[in-house]
Amino acid sequence: MKITVSNTDYNLDKPLSIIKAKNLGNYHILIEFNNGVEKFVDFADFLSKSQHQSIKKYLNETLFGTFKIIDGNLNWNDYDMIFPIADLYDGKI
Repeated sequence: MKITVSNTDYNLDKPLSIIKAKNLGNYHILIEFNNGVEKFVDFADFLSKSQHQSIKKYLNETLFGTFKIIDGNLNWNDYDMIFPIADLYDGKI
């Protein structure tokens, strides 16, 4: 599954995707998109408020840092946790 936004939402010639992501610690990730925009996303609030055990386990910072970029999106443990690209682009989840 690849979650994308339409080309018209961000004036792109191609669908928005993630090309780089750097874990900055404390559940913060710096994300670079294929249009050159970088966004800082704080996942701490989302993780701490989640009631679902498959999400809460990512409060372990080592496990949180195991994300990969798959099909242009951040992906944890084979789609265990994934977010809409538009939300990441907006810097909020």
